[in-house]
Amino acid sequence: MSRRVLILHTGGTIGMEAAPGGLKPMAGFSALLKRRLGETASATPLPDCDVVELDRLIDSANLQPAQWPVIAGELVRRWDAYDGFVVLHGTDTMAWTASALSFMLRGLDKPVILTGAQIPLTAPRSDGLENLEMALILAAQHPLREVALCFGRKLFRGNRSRKIATDRFDAFDSPNYPAIAEAGINIVLHRELLLAAEPKAFFLPDHFDPEAVAVLTIHPGLSPRVVEAVLSDSMLSGVVLRSYGVGNVPEANARLLAALGAAVKRGVTVVNTTQCVIGAVAQDTYATGAALARIGAVSGADMTLEAAFAKLHVLIAEGLPPEDIRARMAAPLAGEMIAG
Repeated sequence: MSRRVLILHTGGTIGMEAAPGGLKPMAGFSALLKRRLGETASATPLPDCDVVELDRLIDSANLQPAQWPVIAGELVRRWDAYDGFVVLHGTDTMAWTASALSFMLRGLDKPVILTGAQIPLTAPRSDGLENLEMALILAAQHPLREVALCFGRKLFRGNRSRKIATDRFDAFDSPNYPAIAEAGINIVLHRELLLAAEPKAFFLPDHFDPEAVAVLTIHPGLSPRVVEAVLSDSMLSGVVLRSYGVGNVPEANARLLAALGAAVKRGVTVVNTTQCVIGAVAQDTYATGAALARIGAVSGADMTLEAAFAKLHVLIAEGLPPEDIRARMAAPLAGEMIAG
């Protein structure tokens, strides 16, 4: 029996065309996509596929957390009808959506692969078709049971991926976890790197509160007044702290630490992540990091900003108490971090 894959078009550069005001979504993209795939199918055997478009396509830069369950819902409604899924998405926030889907679709038993393009499919030298063909081939493979991101001839774990380049075809990387597949003459899937099968535990919240999670980046001269203003928001339930090195903050800034500590006591989950691209937080290495541990901040280990942000949103939406959120933020749920 041939494999069948759903292509869900959510928006992004791959489906755009030039217009007087800049790139905009093109009419008839689904038909064009099917025609282009048909033209290459004789040279590159592809699984059977259907194309579905969101009613309202999303410009990647306009993405909101509320749109994550919309995307997940389109997949879940069709889950039993397909062997795998490819999500076309804009590159700016593709890693954020990949992370969110990985936490909403925990224990999935089929591949969900996000891809897109740096150049529209209608334009010369577009990378869109090559990315899509690789994603389709991998989306039909049974051993792959996770949310992944396919770009520039590589497949990455979705919640380990990051956009690293604005103008290169290999625009994504996975700094703290190897690529799980690579394309050369053949596509090589590294099965030893894949997530093991787990019981299905899908969770699609009715609502993501856009004000529930904030991101604070530590920098020289960061004003405690700015931090206090962010942390004083009564709607705030979680903070992703982007600290120096292995998790360091200016411990000499007592007012800043006091503001973070007061937020933790109030029930806000503070997750300490590093600004460094490679490596993990180790809060007990320096006194400047241990200060965060003392006030109750959770080590984010080697989680990306995108993964930490999405994971916090999902756990908060589940309605868990702060102590449970902190415990689950410190442990891997979907392969997003090293085990502590």
